[in-house]
Amino acid sequence: MFIAMNRFKVKRGQETDFEAVWRERDSHLKEVPGFMTFHLLRGPQAEDHTLYASHTTWASRSHFEDWTKSEAFRRAHSQAGETRDIYLGHPNFEGFEAIDDI
Repeated sequence: MFIAMNRFKVKRGQETDFEAVWRERDSHLKEVPGFMTFHLLRGPQAEDHTLYASHTTWASRSHFEDWTKSEAFRRAHSQAGETRDIYLGHPNFEGFEAIDDI
């Protein structure tokens, strides 16, 4: 199992817009081989931003990598540039391979 996470620093006051973008987008994930689950997580607030993380679970790292090279990935991210003004910087990607599962 492989977990892919992106952390986003969303400007204070832009949280509703950020959450709407994620709720309303067509992710195309359900059609991708190896996709298991997706979660959008809201974290702590700082003075200038609220921390969010997207969390996807994949059957393997290779399934995730295949997704990043797919047409479905390009379609899901086609409008990403339109919302740049709600972020402080770029997302921070972190990938994890599961070594234990209970």
